[in-house]
Amino acid sequence: MSLEVRINHRLGGFALAAEFSTGGRVTALFGPSGAGKSSIVRAVAGLLRPDEGRIAVDGAVLVDTAAHLFVRAEQRRVAVVFQDARLFPHMSVQQNLLFGWRRSSAKADASTIARVVDLLALGGLLHRSPRRLSGGEKSRVALGRALLSSPAMLLLDEPLAALDAARRNEILPYLETLARQTQLPMLYVSHSVEEVARLADSVVVIDNGRIRAQGSVFDLLTDVDQIAGVPPLGAVIEATVAEHRGDGLTRLSFDGGSLFVRRLAQAAGGRLRVRLRAEDIMLACEEPRAISANNVLTSMVDAIRRHGDDVDVQLRCGGTRLVARITHASQERLGLEPGRAVFAIVKSVTVER
Repeated sequence: MSLEVRINHRLGGFALAAEFSTGGRVTALFGPSGAGKSSIVRAVAGLLRPDEGRIAVDGAVLVDTAAHLFVRAEQRRVAVVFQDARLFPHMSVQQNLLFGWRRSSAKADASTIARVVDLLALGGLLHRSPRRLSGGEKSRVALGRALLSSPAMLLLDEPLAALDAARRNEILPYLETLARQTQLPMLYVSHSVEEVARLADSVVVIDNGRIRAQGSVFDLLTDVDQIAGVPPLGAVIEATVAEHRGDGLTRLSFDGGSLFVRRLAQAAGGRLRVRLRAEDIMLACEEPRAISANNVLTSMVDAIRRHGDDVDVQLRCGGTRLVARITHASQERLGLEPGRAVFAIVKSVTVER
């Protein structure tokens, strides 16, 4: 999917002046509350007519104020999922799911409907009223209703923001599966770096109505020049399940070497995403021996940024970027500077999918 957005719009005292283009399958629009993310979503969906600008999806122009072109929302084949689900309270779950399907010009067949119900584990909820659903269940129904409208693009406007941590953790695996299995282009709005790291391929950072940065999730979230005041992650890595060993570990291969994790159920050859915390990466100038950590990666220092008493050390491991957060005292003791070869000792690896 290609998405081109150029918007200038004033909302009271707030001025939105955003311009970006992206080609990722899942693009995250990331930034603090009040940055202008939802206004961009509304403009792409056709729910907001910008004062000036142009919006195109895969070359199809939806808005061009210079040409006086504005495609109405119902003609855009764009589905929106909001954070408050917005289910119809007088309809059952099944009726909610089929609401968009009935109005779609390209209706999904029975097998597709069954696949969506199965994908989101909605089979046991079909005859319930929305009033009898948990927050997480409502979010899944809202996702299903959007998918069954046969959209060409899915917009998710902070769909997890209204949920507590337990419900967010319940829904995130469904979103990961959705991104992996449907191949449906998505614009995902969030101010949560964890959600972005788990779901996105590319990231557009917005703050105070302006685009501050954009790029691959694997590079942008591990940039020591902090984005929107968010500390960098240690790493976001796409890896392949290389082998299941007899010692209870699974070896993952990536562009930079191998990572060892507790044995996974996923078959060899499968792709998944792993995440490292910057605080879980230690550095050594000599190769460590006789230590309990399973992962030691040969790396090179790319950049160093100090934040008070802490230092973020950006590393390059093959084609993969890592960030270690250490104390300034440790940096001075090790004599770390760009170009220095080091060993990154990874204490913990989080497997996402």
